[in-house]
Amino acid sequence: MYLPRALISHLYLNLIRTHHAQSTPVLILVSLEPDALCACRILTALLKRDYIPHTIQPVAGYGDLATAGETQVQPMQPRKGGSGGTVVCLGVGGLVDLGAVLGLETTDDSGNFHDGVEVWIIDARRPWNLGNVFGGKPEEKALGETNGNARTRPPGLQNGKIEKTYRPGKGGIIVYDDGDIEEELGAEKEAYAALEEMPDVEDTGDDSEGSDDESDDGSTQNDTATSKKRKSWSDRDEENEDDSEDEDGRPRQRRRRNSNNLMSSPTHPGRRGSVDDGANVSGRPSFEISKSPSPVAQPSSPPIPKQRSARTLRRELRRLRAKHESVLEAYYDMGASYAEPISSVMYSLAEHLGREDNDLLWHAIVGVSSLELYGRSMKGVGISTSLDTGGSAGWAGERGERLRQVLRDEVRRLNPPDLNDVRAEATRGESSGVIPTTARSPTDTSIRLSPEPRFLLIRHWSLYESMLHSPYLAARLHIWSDLGRKRLHKLLAKMGVSLTQCKQNYTHMDMDLKRGLRQRLLKYAPLYGLDGLVPPPASAGRGREGWGFVRSWGWKACLSAVDVGVIVGSILEVGKSGLRSLQHNGTWDRGRNERRDLEDEDGKLEGEQWVSRFWDAYDALENIEALKQALPTAQNLHRAILRTGTSLIDKRQIRHLHSFRMAVVKDGPDVMLFTHPAALTKLALWVGEAIAEQEKAARGTVGKGGKGTPLVIAGLNEIRGVYIIVGTGGGGGVVDFVARRERQEKIAERAKAKEAKKAQKEKKRQEKRQERDKEADEESEDDSGDDEDEEEDDDDDDDAIEEKAYGKNRFGNAFQEVIEETGARVRIDSFEHCVVEVKKEDLSRFLEALSMKSVVG
Repeated sequence: MYLPRALISHLYLNLIRTHHAQSTPVLILVSLEPDALCACRILTALLKRDYIPHTIQPVAGYGDLATAGETQVQPMQPRKGGSGGTVVCLGVGGLVDLGAVLGLETTDDSGNFHDGVEVWIIDARRPWNLGNVFGGKPEEKALGETNGNARTRPPGLQNGKIEKTYRPGKGGIIVYDDGDIEEELGAEKEAYAALEEMPDVEDTGDDSEGSDDESDDGSTQNDTATSKKRKSWSDRDEENEDDSEDEDGRPRQRRRRNSNNLMSSPTHPGRRGSVDDGANVSGRPSFEISKSPSPVAQPSSPPIPKQRSARTLRRELRRLRAKHESVLEAYYDMGASYAEPISSVMYSLAEHLGREDNDLLWHAIVGVSSLELYGRSMKGVGISTSLDTGGSAGWAGERGERLRQVLRDEVRRLNPPDLNDVRAEATRGESSGVIPTTARSPTDTSIRLSPEPRFLLIRHWSLYESMLHSPYLAARLHIWSDLGRKRLHKLLAKMGVSLTQCKQNYTHMDMDLKRGLRQRLLKYAPLYGLDGLVPPPASAGRGREGWGFVRSWGWKACLSAVDVGVIVGSILEVGKSGLRSLQHNGTWDRGRNERRDLEDEDGKLEGEQWVSRFWDAYDALENIEALKQALPTAQNLHRAILRTGTSLIDKRQIRHLHSFRMAVVKDGPDVMLFTHPAALTKLALWVGEAIAEQEKAARGTVGKGGKGTPLVIAGLNEIRGVYIIVGTGGGGGVVDFVARRERQEKIAERAKAKEAKKAQKEKKRQEKRQERDKEADEESEDDSGDDEDEEEDDDDDDDAIEEKAYGKNRFGNAFQEVIEETGARVRIDSFEHCVVEVKKEDLSRFLEALSMKSVVG
């Protein structure tokens, strides 16, 4: 089921009404990422205000999710002694059948499908598991029915959509819609509903008609649904409809296999009935199938309309099922993407409840800002190759900028300016574009808009170090080379900033230099291709488009939202003490100040360490002192990214394979830092952006037809004997619109050619029908025409699917294909499906097979 955006508070209000002191605490399952962390902070703040007890359970991957289902979710079920309850999944479970993973499906006739446990899914990852979106209903056995498949559904549901009349509390899986389900999944919704209502096709072995030459092979297989997880599409029946026509237009009868090995459709088990030879499906009287040829009528006799046989009905049903299944298959095959951040969705819930304040708004802003740090966009995990100015080049392009504009409006609404503050800002130069570095007063905790340049941690580093470690600046100036460093020095010299000044801490720089820094960057940055380095000047028409967000904690600190995202992410990826052990050249303590030489092949101990870091990051979000203490951790991590990325490019360790570029990090002082998938992803984005700029300099455009060259980077975890592999797309959130326009023109030309071909075929078919004997078998003719029409419709659907899938990250699909083909020892446990673990010995054959796959839509 899914909850429309307009009814986002419907379930929460019912939770407030029905929760009492004896109720089971709300269980919150949270993924280990800054966006989910911020969403968790918002949700727990709401629950605390309503005195609703809750439990937070961080989950590192699907293994932890299954364990949480067994130990914490299943005991809530009444049949296991519980009293039901609510489970909230933040950034967890959107891609898989959550009912099966958590163990909520019942195989007995107890009645309630999810047994009183209601699961809410708030996830930004796509594609959705359509079983969660349009299924997951709390079905119950109909009273007085003996058939186990006869079930009733609660009122207030329309094809999986929750309406105002829906009464929660009976269990089920509910997906929070950010607007994409209603706007973009119309075809998938129709296909899923049709498959759910479609009867099974039963074969009694008597499926021949018209002549003794036609026979069947007697093979009959029943449709089974053994799992509610995302279905495998490899079991599809490759039934060949071989009806064709002779040169003179007369249908040709052929031997035909009636294999009934139908793929288990991704629907709820228990369809509405079955079709067999005696089924009265069309509403007409039942009839017997004649096993002898029909007598040929005289030419003067009028044509007698033929009754459609059960064989024909079964064949049409199979064809219709295959058509609907192909729609769902195409949706899953498009690749991964990201929709609205879940922290923004949670803030919308607070708005609907009238509970918004500065703390919740700040968490939403940090969550949205963190997406760009991990390359998460509407095309999956990848870099952005656009040169859009300011914040427009971040998450989701125009859609992301609209969301940030809403957040800016919220900042102005909740932080109205004071006349004294306006005068003070004019004195400090903030109104003219100087980024704020201090609070307005000792008690100032307000949020302000700031023209943030694309520098890294500028308030806590020198200007030179901040520019040097900026991924945006490093890629465009080629910082990894001596020539790139000279370009940086020339830019500073043109701006009139000496190396002595720019290597001081930014807060200690000369005030005149800080006042004029923004204007100088606007003037000289375009000379070096840095058009988006700073947001454009504020104007009456555009307002403060592209400006960032800054919050103060009195005299203690002043941090931007991106700064907080960088620090919190570093805590999750490295921990507070991991770097200290690395600097002493000891065995990495993995966050506990202990030397470890043990093997952890299944990654269980590693997952426990990641979960322990979650609580440090969770506390740091509302503890400014903890954030300040973790600043050196973030700085050291980005120094390691610069060192490692520079080494890979300088030593020419990036190889170009068939489908992507590939690099391996297996030695060096920082190798253990990149055993965490998120840290390795940041390195991959740094290297990928550098490669994209090199392609632009050499060819004038990025590779792969404007989509950019994908990158696969592998990091060695010597302790566990595995390689962590991350696959990033080359195009990112904003594709090359020139290349895309050319592609659309080609698709339009192809559509015109297909229309002309279809009209020509129809004309020939009409001529053949006129010449054909009226008493010929009309059934075969109709089937042949239907097949041709369906082929044309499928081609049109393929064009629309290709347009949606253009540039998306398909590494998750490619990983699954390689695993099936090679049998490599691989572990897929991350919620990010472009991340995989491969045994050290199997890396070569895994990458060799992967290089032949399509990894970008």
